[in-house]
Amino acid sequence: MDERARHALNVLLTGADRAAAGVRTRTPALTESHLSEYRKLRSLEAKESFEATLKDARSQGAIELRWDDHDQSGFIKRVNLLDIARLAAFLGQPTAASVVAEASFSLQPHIERFPVVAEVLQAWQKLKKVRGLAANEVGMWVDAVAVVDFARANTEVERVDLPLRVASARLFNDSKRIERLHAPIDVLLLGAIDAVPRDSSDVWRELGLFREEQPARLAGQVVVKRERIAACLDIPYSGLAPATILGLDSRPSAVLSIENQTNFHIEARAGYDKDVLLIYSAGMPSPAWRKMYTTMLRDIPVGTPVLHWGDVDEGGFRIAARIAREAANSGHTLRPWKMSPDDIPESLRRAAKASTLTRMKHYAEEAGWGELGEKVAAAGVTVEQEALV
Repeated sequence: MDERARHALNVLLTGADRAAAGVRTRTPALTESHLSEYRKLRSLEAKESFEATLKDARSQGAIELRWDDHDQSGFIKRVNLLDIARLAAFLGQPTAASVVAEASFSLQPHIERFPVVAEVLQAWQKLKKVRGLAANEVGMWVDAVAVVDFARANTEVERVDLPLRVASARLFNDSKRIERLHAPIDVLLLGAIDAVPRDSSDVWRELGLFREEQPARLAGQVVVKRERIAACLDIPYSGLAPATILGLDSRPSAVLSIENQTNFHIEARAGYDKDVLLIYSAGMPSPAWRKMYTTMLRDIPVGTPVLHWGDVDEGGFRIAARIAREAANSGHTLRPWKMSPDDIPESLRRAAKASTLTRMKHYAEEAGWGELGEKVAAAGVTVEQEALV
């Protein structure tokens, strides 16, 4: 097959795919501008080679050829598409629609548990990529589903975090495979293709996976029970392995979890000698962190203020909803702290998309903060926690 002709027919197939997907309205065809390189050929042999390939495609019923003259001694001036499937078969490659159909077949069983998969398939049907991944990379999404299922099965019951590469080796017999699946896993967890992408470490933490195990950071004049000792938290804070914390040996006047590291350090330095328990959530807390959190809350009398300070954005309210669930499991009600639009100065407000506001409102309601959710949706803005420092 003549390479120039193959390239031209691939251009035609791409146009046909776009037309079939509804993303272009013009009838797929190669015009004189598409054929300009061929029409400039001065070698008869090269010209005949190009035309022979197109004539073969015509004989397969894929295209129609139009010439400058009736006896076909001149140049081809237009190539019209007759049948996209036959053109694809002639080129030895699938149509975009068939690739999406195969991807849909692979992912359809997972839509009920991961509704965002339907959004992914809809994007592919319009020939759009999701997080840089096209429909022909569906295998990465299938593996991403397997990772989420594996991680949840291994961490939700015992709530013990696992080394990332150990988990990857167990699941795929490839210690680095999971790290290559960061993007699709993030989408599956966030549940929206247009959500703000997160750093890979945040994704692994949510699943209870880690490259290097990190201690939980706690501050305040509070006595913590551990496997070998019960002691007051150090100044300005203590970093402790979550699994070693067995509860509290003092009764803090309040508990405040803080999503952002900078703000945690500021509050820890200011409040290490107060009887308020400060806990850094490190973004979305891991299963081990959540087990530690519920363990400590069970030692606190019901009615003690249990608060959370997170980003006034989609991720912040999603994290709050997860922590609120853990607080409820321990008999407490989580309340927001500095998370109202009223706390955001006008100069720091950023307009948010309607879809983002809808999800923020949803997560606020999940956290039990319906009134705040309404206020956030009405304000139509987001702000990161660091901006309020």
